[in-house]
Amino acid sequence: MTRRHLTYTRLVTVGAAGLLVAGLAACGSSPSNSSKSSTATELVMESSPETTITQTFNPYVNTGAPYGMGATGLIYEPLIQFDLAKAPTYYPYLATSYSWSNNYKSITFTIRTGVKWNNGTAFTPADVAFTYNLMMKYPAINSGGLTMTSVTTSGDTVTLNFPTSQYGNLEQIAGVGIVPKSIWSTVGNPATYSDANPVGTGPYMLDNFTPQGFTLKKNPNYWQPVHVDKVYFPAYASNTGALNALFSNQIDWTGNYIPGLKKNFVDTDPAHHHYYEASNGDESLEGNLTKWPTNQLPVRQAISLAVDRTLLGSEGEAGLENPVLSAGGLTQPIFNDWLSSSIGTVSATGNVAAAKKVLENAGFTMGSNGYFEKGGQTVALTIISPSAYTDMAEVDSIAAQELKAAGIDATFQGLSVNAWNADVADGDFQMTEHWSNGGITPVSMYNGWLNSALATGSSATGDYERLNDSTVDSELATLEGATSISAQATALVPLEQYVAANLPVIPLETAAEWFEYNSDHFVGWPTASNPYDSGQPSGTNNGNGSGSDEVVILHLSPAS
Repeated sequence: MTRRHLTYTRLVTVGAAGLLVAGLAACGSSPSNSSKSSTATELVMESSPETTITQTFNPYVNTGAPYGMGATGLIYEPLIQFDLAKAPTYYPYLATSYSWSNNYKSITFTIRTGVKWNNGTAFTPADVAFTYNLMMKYPAINSGGLTMTSVTTSGDTVTLNFPTSQYGNLEQIAGVGIVPKSIWSTVGNPATYSDANPVGTGPYMLDNFTPQGFTLKKNPNYWQPVHVDKVYFPAYASNTGALNALFSNQIDWTGNYIPGLKKNFVDTDPAHHHYYEASNGDESLEGNLTKWPTNQLPVRQAISLAVDRTLLGSEGEAGLENPVLSAGGLTQPIFNDWLSSSIGTVSATGNVAAAKKVLENAGFTMGSNGYFEKGGQTVALTIISPSAYTDMAEVDSIAAQELKAAGIDATFQGLSVNAWNADVADGDFQMTEHWSNGGITPVSMYNGWLNSALATGSSATGDYERLNDSTVDSELATLEGATSISAQATALVPLEQYVAANLPVIPLETAAEWFEYNSDHFVGWPTASNPYDSGQPSGTNNGNGSGSDEVVILHLSPAS
């Protein structure tokens, strides 16, 4: 399943601050007419289970079906795209260069000239400035939690100014999807705008839309070569239908959790069936810090001790995700350069006796029902995740049974994707499993976990556990301002220590960038030996830490 989540002719990796050279989880039975075989000119892409799809392409609303299906990233472009499989690699898009100033409190982007919106009008620096000013005015679309003080333009440059150093925050800053001022200046609240007929600078534009799926066609005004004429997005309801379509060669590109991946997919046609599951972020249990009993630290400690991370990865994720053993949650091996030797580890297999002891030492007593209680309240909780995300559902079901063995009355409840998104966003849950932000550094991951600015009101875009700690927010600001890997590693230590000691999130296993593909019709896919992108078809760097569909599709060409 998929979750989450620059060239003229080729992609070029660039350095930290200099010139940029141009160069979800799958789904179940589907409507009978949603699947169709791809051709050498139309690529079929599947990314997210959607019970129903609506014609809304707003790049700032990550609960919209086209966003989750990976379409918005082919329509709206950011200033820079980022490669989550090979940190810290990134590529130029709507910006050709950037430079820092004022002790990394200001960043100036040189905006690419000669670009047009798909309606034929000129793209200008004014559109870029408008987009960032829109984010300042409407925090609900500011998914990266950017705190800007002003935006200015001069010629073909746009300068963003911040109250604190932002060196480590480049991905959040430059990954924003840019929208046209001529249209979005009239839509009112951008967080509620449906954007049914999107106008972007990307390689594709909407062709047709039905409840069974929709098609994007090439943008005739696009500024780079495009070798795939159309992209079709079929709608499926859960894993079974999408997997059947994949196995019968009706899908070219997908991001599914596939049990028995090698046997059930690769071995059926090893010449054309391939996968590449890079790891970037974490999968974690996130307990609501405003609700009983997950607002109790001993309960969170007991949960972390009781779960068997190895079993969750091997059984729940078919061995495709590995246990996260750093107590601070840092993902290995991709972020080894940031890992402090002072941070301890957690048990790979769990320790039920130790979990019970923590609760007993904190004054919890075992009730007659076999579960711990305190102050007349039973330690009972419900873990939620989407039923359609079958690997998460399996992980959470196993975890609930492990917690029961430790004297915690835990149950798993599977929800629809839309209901789960809504509950996580407004805090109507006790505990959920969720993936972290990915990124070219760990900055995005810890920011997404801990930044209180991301969980204001009823539309959280991060900090789903509702942590509100001014010291942590200050430490995040220090991390964002660190100007080298070694400085970032130093700034991470107190945050890693906080996660280890307080468990606002409970890391379980690495979060795979799910990616499987059929090369029968198109070639040029990323691989472990050529990791120019993670390949996960979940959208764009417009969504923090998600894959870059646009980067991949511009590498593809019809198979000869």
